[in-house]
Amino acid sequence: MIVGTAGHIDHGKTTLTRALTGVDTDRLKEEKARGISIELGYAYAPLEGGDILGVIDVPGHEKFIRTMAAGVTGIDAALLVIAADDGIMPQTLEHLAILRLLGVKRGAVALTKIDRADSQRLEQVEAEIHALLAPTDFAGAQIFRTNATLEGDIGVKALLRHLAQMAATLPANDERRLFRLGVDRVFTLAGQGTIVTGTALAGSVRVGDTLQLAPGGQEARVRSIHAQNRSSDIGRAGQRLALNLGGVGKDEIARGTWVVAPALAACSERVDVQLTLTADCGQTLKPWSPVHVHLGAAHHTANVVLLDDEVLAPGHTGRVQLVLDAPVHAVPGDRFVIRNAQATTTIGGGVVLDPFGPARKRRSPTRLAWLDALADYIATGDVAALLARGPLGLRVSTLVRLSQLPAAEISAPPGTETVSLQGGDELLIAAAEVQALQARILAALTEFHARAPDDAGPELWRLKRIVSPEMEDRLWSRLVDTLLASGAIKQRGRSLHLPAHSVELSAEEQVLVAPLMASLLAGGFDPPWVRELMREHQMPEAEVRRLLLKLSKTGELSQVVPDLFYHPQRLDELARMVATLPDVQASSFRDATGIGRKRAIQILEFFDRVGYTRRIGNVHLVRPNAVWSYSS
Repeated sequence: MIVGTAGHIDHGKTTLTRALTGVDTDRLKEEKARGISIELGYAYAPLEGGDILGVIDVPGHEKFIRTMAAGVTGIDAALLVIAADDGIMPQTLEHLAILRLLGVKRGAVALTKIDRADSQRLEQVEAEIHALLAPTDFAGAQIFRTNATLEGDIGVKALLRHLAQMAATLPANDERRLFRLGVDRVFTLAGQGTIVTGTALAGSVRVGDTLQLAPGGQEARVRSIHAQNRSSDIGRAGQRLALNLGGVGKDEIARGTWVVAPALAACSERVDVQLTLTADCGQTLKPWSPVHVHLGAAHHTANVVLLDDEVLAPGHTGRVQLVLDAPVHAVPGDRFVIRNAQATTTIGGGVVLDPFGPARKRRSPTRLAWLDALADYIATGDVAALLARGPLGLRVSTLVRLSQLPAAEISAPPGTETVSLQGGDELLIAAAEVQALQARILAALTEFHARAPDDAGPELWRLKRIVSPEMEDRLWSRLVDTLLASGAIKQRGRSLHLPAHSVELSAEEQVLVAPLMASLLAGGFDPPWVRELMREHQMPEAEVRRLLLKLSKTGELSQVVPDLFYHPQRLDELARMVATLPDVQASSFRDATGIGRKRAIQILEFFDRVGYTRRIGNVHLVRPNAVWSYSS
């Protein structure tokens, strides 16, 4: 069990820790000289029944709240330390508020320095403590009268027995989840290298495992493990661990860095959270209000983007996005604390909903429904709650990051459809969402035909941009293929349309366009322009242009630039060529096709325009999962 002390400066937290464990946690010369804790201290003691008690001794001075918040993240229980002579003091209140905001619900109270107060004073302070804790989860917590400077003090012994009983009743940690450890100390040891310490919040780790830093992404191999101050081959969730890491230097890690399983290493500068302001914070948050954020052992500055209302008043709860000064690692359910812009007062805290908040459409109905789903998931642990609100499906890798479960442990509800993606990932989508997306496709085609009755219909990727640009390409292809197979939609050339819709050429027009189509096909990758076709077939230029434009509307031709039309068979060949070239630039495409540079650029820009490729710098990349669709 991990216990974190809390309380005002000079109330005896370090002395009490030494009495409980025999360890002096003030290790810095400055701490001993000034008689106050500046850094986190760590101590361990064996308990009855074989458990190991880990104590994190935190500073009590208001200037070190940042350090205190880092120390109590991940603790199992709090030990609230209050001196009998001083009683409840400002940092008593602030530390208690931080414990509540971080979701710590178990604890005990040590009434210290009882040798400095008479019995009437002790009873008075105890009554004040009971009143203070009554509206909190610590209501009814036992109070132990202690004199930690007295060897063999009966109060200290009783407190240690109570902590042993608490340790025996702790619920077991879920070791199915992937490993996470928030670093609160990093140092080097001669002959061993980089050592990080922290509380493992999830999963387990073994000697030889490869982990990643988050943020940063550097890989680190676990050389050795100390768990609860004992050498071990394995470290488990809920334990204080010291990991000897190979492959990373001390300068690459800081307090607040996470050491995690590689699947959890992604970070974001935008985190959507549920935030509660304390009733006495004296501050109303407005759009873009600056705050200090304590998340895990990390400290960041951030600006607040309100998602539910225009302001968030003291004592109220609302959803907000924290736009941070640097990327952070988090998972749904993580707790955090915020302080005011001057970092002088704790004003609130809450729980992470989505650790990958969007930069746009933060307050859209779909987005807010997704945050509702995440809140349901945090409460129940049921992945079905997420899939039911994922209108475009969810990648398995995303579910891994949200749930912290390995892919093999994620159980999708019955009726979930699976779509294989590039890179070995998979997309899971509820059957009801598949039906809704198919209905959206049919509705989009109906609207398109009403708006452009003389057009055969949009081509595959243009229709995707109309329906849902964010949809996974392979899901889109699956949906369209299903609708084509069922006859719900039809394809002519590269155009998709409803069965009842048609744009037909008259019999006379069919006779006129046949030789034009033959010339375009024979022209290969360099077909004739409208004016050249006019001369070749002795037809008016305007008539040639009219017929070819009508053919493009039926989907039987594609206009790459004005007056330059390509036969779909030749475009199909060019699209396949683009997919096979290792580096598609104007020069390489020109060389592969044998056409001029200007024409190569025109064709590549056409592929960009219709959504088959996208340009990054001078390179044109086939969009992930995109397939060129052509029906002769």
